[in-house]
Amino acid sequence: MTDAPDLPAAFPLAGPPGSPVLVVAPHPDDEVLGAGGTIARLARAGHPVHVAVVTSGRPPRFDAAGVARVREEAAQAHAALGVAATHWLGFPAAELAEHPHADLNAGLGELMRRLAPALVLAPHPGDIHMDHQLTFLSTLVASRPHQADYPAAIATYETLSETNWNAPHLTPAFLPNLHVDITATLEVKLAAFRLFASQVRPAPHERSVETLRALATLRGATVHRAAAEAFYLVRSVI
Repeated sequence: MTDAPDLPAAFPLAGPPGSPVLVVAPHPDDEVLGAGGTIARLARAGHPVHVAVVTSGRPPRFDAAGVARVREEAAQAHAALGVAATHWLGFPAAELAEHPHADLNAGLGELMRRLAPALVLAPHPGDIHMDHQLTFLSTLVASRPHQADYPAAIATYETLSETNWNAPHLTPAFLPNLHVDITATLEVKLAAFRLFASQVRPAPHERSVETLRALATLRGATVHRAAAEAFYLVRSVI
């Protein structure tokens, strides 16, 4: 892994160093695809970054050996990014629509109360995968500002092979209004994605290292940076 230069300690949306951050991923690897560089930057800035993986594969839809392999890949990738803890919520992958939505609300709500994150990153509601859409909705439910402690900032990330396949003008489009400079952590993100070996595909597939690099370059160029990740800022309380 290539060492990256130090980054400024300040990351305004996440609060002062030491404030927890929660990244909500419908499936393992979504968090790396959408926010891996930002996770690494937050960790370097002194924020304990927690990842909540909402679903896990279950037989017969998913092979038990394959599920175990992905869990091990996630552990290695998260260690590379500097993730403080990974929380496996265990809801059925590709079957969230058939599962009581109140259970997902409660599971994320309990984690939100326990961690009290200042910043939450979640999948975009326009993603083509229903698991992503329902995860976004439950994240908002769990983050409602109806008590003293709630996340002051919420942003959604884009996931290659999900966000880019939505139906234009029919589903919510991903129109980013927040860009995070990941010039110093892009190589860390790409190295973490390579650790998800079962999910990596050869270029020009969307889930290739080359495509991830190209997207970071594009997002960076729009704000005159060498590399960036793009988000839609849903809420920010100052």
